[in-house]
Amino acid sequence: MKFFKLFIALFISLLFITDAQSVTAPSKQQIEQLKKLPKSQQEALAKKYGFDLSALNSEANSTKNTDSENVDSVLPRETLNEEVKEEVNKEDKFKPKSTDLEPFGYELFSGQPTTFAPTESALVPDDYIVGPGDSFSINLYGKEYSSEEVTVNREGRLVLQNLSPVNVAGLKYKEVVELIKLKIQQEIIGVKAFVSMGKTRSIRVMVLGESFMPGAYTVPSLSSITHAIFVSGGISKIGSLRHIQLKRGGKVVSELDLYDLLIKGDSSGDVILKPGDVVFIPPVGKQVSIKGAVKRPAIFELENTETINDLITMAGGYTANANSAKTVVERYTEDSFKTVIPLDSSLKANTHLRTGDVVTVPSSSEAFDNSVTLLGAVTYPGNYSWSEGKKVKDLFSSLKSDLLPIADFDYALILREINEKSDIEVYQFSLIDAFNNDPKNNLTLKADDVIVVFSRFQTKVDESNALKSLALTEEQLAHQKRVELWNEFEKQEFYKFVNFIDDQSLDQELSGTNSSFAVNTDNISKLLNAQESDLKEADYAVFSRKKLLKPIIAKLNEQSSHQNKIKVFGIRGEVKYAGLYPLPVNATVDKAVVAAGGLNESSYLGRAEITRFTNNENIEHVNIDLSEALDSNQAASFAVHSKDSISVYPIPNWQSDLRVRIAGEVKFPGVYSIRKGEDLTSVIKRAGGFTKFAYPEGAVFTRQAIREKEQRQIDKLAQDLRRSVASQSFTKSITQSNLNYADMDKLISDLGNIKSVGRLVIDLPAVEQGVVDLTLQDNDALYIPRENNNISVVGEVNFSTSHLFDSRLTLQDYISRSGGFKSGADEERLYIIKASGLVVVPEQGSWFAVADNATLSPGDTIVVPLDTDQIDNLTLWSTATQIIYQMGVAVAAISSL
Repeated sequence: MKFFKLFIALFISLLFITDAQSVTAPSKQQIEQLKKLPKSQQEALAKKYGFDLSALNSEANSTKNTDSENVDSVLPRETLNEEVKEEVNKEDKFKPKSTDLEPFGYELFSGQPTTFAPTESALVPDDYIVGPGDSFSINLYGKEYSSEEVTVNREGRLVLQNLSPVNVAGLKYKEVVELIKLKIQQEIIGVKAFVSMGKTRSIRVMVLGESFMPGAYTVPSLSSITHAIFVSGGISKIGSLRHIQLKRGGKVVSELDLYDLLIKGDSSGDVILKPGDVVFIPPVGKQVSIKGAVKRPAIFELENTETINDLITMAGGYTANANSAKTVVERYTEDSFKTVIPLDSSLKANTHLRTGDVVTVPSSSEAFDNSVTLLGAVTYPGNYSWSEGKKVKDLFSSLKSDLLPIADFDYALILREINEKSDIEVYQFSLIDAFNNDPKNNLTLKADDVIVVFSRFQTKVDESNALKSLALTEEQLAHQKRVELWNEFEKQEFYKFVNFIDDQSLDQELSGTNSSFAVNTDNISKLLNAQESDLKEADYAVFSRKKLLKPIIAKLNEQSSHQNKIKVFGIRGEVKYAGLYPLPVNATVDKAVVAAGGLNESSYLGRAEITRFTNNENIEHVNIDLSEALDSNQAASFAVHSKDSISVYPIPNWQSDLRVRIAGEVKFPGVYSIRKGEDLTSVIKRAGGFTKFAYPEGAVFTRQAIREKEQRQIDKLAQDLRRSVASQSFTKSITQSNLNYADMDKLISDLGNIKSVGRLVIDLPAVEQGVVDLTLQDNDALYIPRENNNISVVGEVNFSTSHLFDSRLTLQDYISRSGGFKSGADEERLYIIKASGLVVVPEQGSWFAVADNATLSPGDTIVVPLDTDQIDNLTLWSTATQIIYQMGVAVAAISSL
């Protein structure tokens, strides 16, 4: 395979042979190399690169050996790789990129384009030795004007027009120019000459040793050692960059150290080549690797006299975060094991390295020394310098300018590392009190403290609404737009401090001693009765308690153990932000209330309760006087312990703004605020009583609680019916049904789409007279319609319509006036919906009696249901059908009022 790859590279070189970067025909030698390949491979390569093998062979036969214009070369290896990679190493692009160190300098001669390619446009130096093949441009001025291009022939002579030949071989370029000018001045009177170098000759040199493609090459005569290395494809991985030899006549005349050229920019060793020169590349010498916090990590070739300091210089020196004092050397020992040698600073300058050594320069820690970190709802988050005795107030010049408008001035935390394991403890303080030099809140900071400032809002909606009502400056508005970007920076710094991974679940088990408490943190909240409303993570404000406390609680959870109980507490009830909170040092009830955002207006100060785990893991309930616990003089005696759950109760009989709506035929319809326990009679009086057009017997009264209950029942019934259809879909009764599955599915969907009314049937005249007492609830509604002097007939009659009420007409008369019963009517189950919503089923034996008209009243609706036995024998379907019709009729009856 290696032999095949080699010939592929040789063949590709045929396509890109250059003479001073110009494309020329391939040489006979290269065509002969192609012929050595099997015929199948020749055809495959010819097809791939678009060559005709017969034409190529004929061209090779016509190539003259005297053609010295061709420059034999090979394509640099990087281009070769690009050409053959797809065929030879297709799978390489799917392999992970290697992070291994690469030898320094080798790629500089193997890429294309490259500045090491030879060129004929370079300036000819004065000491250039002229030889056969060089050409000169001679321009004559004066009494004669002419221009000619003359070339030095094989005998080394320059034949000038109308002048005797001049022998110039072996002379320097400057000497030849002076000689030509002098000869023209002597032999042609009154003429001056301008002489310049034309095209330089090509010379044949050899590149041997550890070249990528060793061999003989034709290059421009101005080429140097580096040009020869380039045309040979560069240096192989085992070739030396430090001792490249130029041999002339079998002797070393010059030695090139490419490190001088590549690192120091010294090109004095890159001498010009002469015909027949040999560039020899010996094997690489001592190689040492350097990695880590240096500017140019790589594998370098060292001289025996060079030390580790020379190696670091070659690597570009240390980076800014280098910890040079902890530099180590990995070295193979004689017993085939590796050892690590620490480098003392006093030994570095004199330390000589061995081949195969690996020098590692570690990076310094990213942690700040003598600093504190300010995060959260602040204008300028980040790291601040720390000195002994520095306090919280020293971090702020002004609360208004240094804090965001959303900042909570009463609740902030200090996170402090307490041991080498990076365990933390929490200190709670008030920013406003700290700024006023309160000694309990203006805490003394320690190095590496993290100060967290919270938003006083929990959700983005509340925060946005509050900011809209504030008169913010342009600078504050612009900063608000940057909050999300600051949040990302702060979150990374914050999580790094508490060793918290963003996607780490908080559902890890706690390691408390009580097995009932060894649950996830969600269960902690449940256990402490401090569950919050179910909001999505994205709904919470950037610096809300929910978001910023999450990693802190996770850290406290992680560092808890049998001896150290998890330091959290829960608070619920009449506080703004009930939830789970970190337990600060010297925690008290008043601090817990501040952490929860303060008390609600409805909070009862006379009593609160703490549920506490005792030392033997029993639970006890401690009653406290909340007003005393919030008194600054007594607050210290109301301590909060680990896993305490604080319950803040509402004021007895406290109520929110309860409202009911009165509409229709009352003198003052509208929405009325009520007190807890107020009845409907008093509200009707407040509304001015009924108008003369009112029809109290047809009043519609709805209640929110009833509406929600009915809707749950309807949804459950639809679910049960759908489950029944699914379970009985292969039974005989369903198969024999006149309804197909699509019809049954539509029937169930229609049932599920029914919206409940929440109507409570009442006798409003009796309520208004005080005979019946109806206590109101929040969101109750009463509608008093106008007097409705008609009777409606709906259901399975030929023409559903309404009729003018006539006391002389009977039930049968109204049905007859509606066209009579349909064939599918269930006459035995006929019923009447009274205007009040009451359902009356007439006695079957008196339907056609004259006295039956006493059952009907203005506004009533006669309902003739469907005989479900004609559709399906299932009692379930009969019930479902009746429910749908009855619910539809009930809504229609209410809408007609």
